[in-house]
Amino acid sequence: MRLSTVILPIDRWREGGRDTWRRAEELGFHTAYTYDHLSWRTFRDGPWFGAVPTLTAAAAATERIRLGTLVTSPNFRHPVTLAKELISLDDISGGRVTLGIGAGGTGFDATALGQEPWTPRQRADRFGEFVPLLDRLLTEDTVSYEGDFYAAHEARGIPGCVQRPRLPFAVAATGPRGMRLAARYGQAWVTTGDPKLYENGTPEQSVHALRGQVERLAEACAEIGRNVTGPEKILLTGFTPDRGRPLESLDAFVDFAGRHAELGFTELVLHWPIPDSDFAADQKTFERIAMEAPTQLG
Repeated sequence: MRLSTVILPIDRWREGGRDTWRRAEELGFHTAYTYDHLSWRTFRDGPWFGAVPTLTAAAAATERIRLGTLVTSPNFRHPVTLAKELISLDDISGGRVTLGIGAGGTGFDATALGQEPWTPRQRADRFGEFVPLLDRLLTEDTVSYEGDFYAAHEARGIPGCVQRPRLPFAVAATGPRGMRLAARYGQAWVTTGDPKLYENGTPEQSVHALRGQVERLAEACAEIGRNVTGPEKILLTGFTPDRGRPLESLDAFVDFAGRHAELGFTELVLHWPIPDSDFAADQKTFERIAMEAPTQLG
């Protein structure tokens, strides 16, 4: 079981941002992710910085920790320009980048470019084209493509990623089409649990729902002859009925982590504490969990 963190891009780099990313590395987190949004929920009217520039700065400020997005989506990204940015970021970081990628949602990103928000089916349609094209752009020197939603004309991907054949994809998915993409293209699969349980569900119901998601991933892998142990399984915490309770003590977290390790999860992602928010937590307890929990989890 690996522990990672997600650092929301809300702090100016010289006023705490850089120190947070460096501290994440000092604490031994496997990966430090950030959200790839233009704005997000209750943070919309406050500071919010871009994911790729933030990760580029983090790559220069750290040496060992992996870096990534949770998650990038087609809401405001195009595969051609995104591929160029990712190749550059992978180079600057020395091959430490993971791309968390999902179909997107109905938040502020969905209309920021002046478009009407897409329906779930429309998002799935675009995602189904976005991921395979991005895979090609990151693995081939030259790509031409004409699809229903995206096009590329002799797009160059030279010199390619430092990581070969490309940087890893962590595909966020719960539905059948997304699961198939995760099975085929994902080095990892990402979930936040069942959102319908967040308000009124129980931790036991959440575990049951997650078990079902893992089983559906296994079915999608079996369809293409891939062993389900192939993709890593990542849980972005904070969105299950447990909410912030696992961060209240080391024992509470070890219990939470153990229950999810039994489901097959190989990585848990914890939100870096943000006072007066849904991600508020005691910083000292959070850091103790980061340093001591991996040993207890084996």
